[in-house]
Amino acid sequence: MSRGGTFASIDIGTTKVCTVVGELASEDMRILGVGIAPSAGLTRGMVENIRDATESIKASVEKAERSSGTRILSAHVGVAGTHIACLNNRGIVAIPDRTRPIMPDDVTRVLDGARVVSIPTNREIIHVIPRYYVVDGQDNVSDPVGMFGTRLDVETHIVTGIDSAIQNLTKCVENVGVQVDGLILEPLASAEAVLDQEEKEQGVVLVDIGGGTTDIALFIESSVFHTAVLPVGGNHVTRDIVVGLRAPYQAAEDAKRKWGHAIPSMVDAREEITLDAFGSEGSKTELRRRLCEIIQARVEEILEMVSAEVKRAVHDDVISAGIVLTGGTAKLSGIDMLAEQVTGWPARVGMPRNLHGLTDALIDPAYATSVGLLQWTVNEAEASTWHRPSRASLDMGSIWRRLGNWARVLLPE
Repeated sequence: MSRGGTFASIDIGTTKVCTVVGELASEDMRILGVGIAPSAGLTRGMVENIRDATESIKASVEKAERSSGTRILSAHVGVAGTHIACLNNRGIVAIPDRTRPIMPDDVTRVLDGARVVSIPTNREIIHVIPRYYVVDGQDNVSDPVGMFGTRLDVETHIVTGIDSAIQNLTKCVENVGVQVDGLILEPLASAEAVLDQEEKEQGVVLVDIGGGTTDIALFIESSVFHTAVLPVGGNHVTRDIVVGLRAPYQAAEDAKRKWGHAIPSMVDAREEITLDAFGSEGSKTELRRRLCEIIQARVEEILEMVSAEVKRAVHDDVISAGIVLTGGTAKLSGIDMLAEQVTGWPARVGMPRNLHGLTDALIDPAYATSVGLLQWTVNEAEASTWHRPSRASLDMGSIWRRLGNWARVLLPE
């Protein structure tokens, strides 16, 4: 929705669904409403139960509508999951009239040329993101419009996903009466919220450790070079605690949040904790360091997987700005220090910035994607710097959905 400068985004994660409504105030984002609901029907970022996922999204959207005092007719939606794949490709076009400057239509043509890639029939292109342009051999042109030349090239980063997974996600949102304006890869959205321009310029890895997946976005020379989704996340840490301490899942999750630390040696070796447990007594006492050792083992494995994924894409010498951690698991004490030990790169925990309004719940690594989706939506509305195929179609189902959306606004509940 973009009526009157108001925008909405929906972050559908494995552990939570977060709907954010905001507007652009001067150069900062003003949050008008937030709706957070527990997630159901999703595993590793992909829908496994349409009905449960729809109910979770509905609860989140309704909360956001109440807090913002506005109806959400359409929104940009975050997409992730292990079905995501990426590749880099080049597009080339000729400029027929050398006496005129390069026009926006020429940029559109060269991006369309970059879209011509060989992908399986069951995959769909989500993003075609220009990394840089080349005008008559001149590299690293950020915006060729207005320049003169006879040949225009573009280096792009292309993100694809499996058709069925995208359709399932879109169906869940549309079942709530919200039209999907566009899909945005979640690590790219998180990068909008937590990275600064200098980090992108010098080379940085954005790592969003969510509940079911770990999302990676690698930026070099201010543009995205590589993206990936790993099938591990914070829920795996919790399950390790369940197995290691023989505790119920919720007790393990609470213990992770309250007493967890990524560096066991920084915890008093004699400190004890009490948590709920299986068995007749219903509770047990454990050494806090034992809990932290279990957490460290899994988080270290996740960070090693991240490092290996990045090194497959580029030489690690180009990662001058290091690694920025975000997502719910990034709230774990000491995770930035462990990241530096494991990867050898500088590390910090990234949180959303430059926000005003109802921001109390959002200044948190867990909501970096939610805020980033809104910021990406605003940037797209201001200037379309990347192109994606339109998902709108003039079939009868689409027409009826549009009429239903208007009915929600015009008719009282």
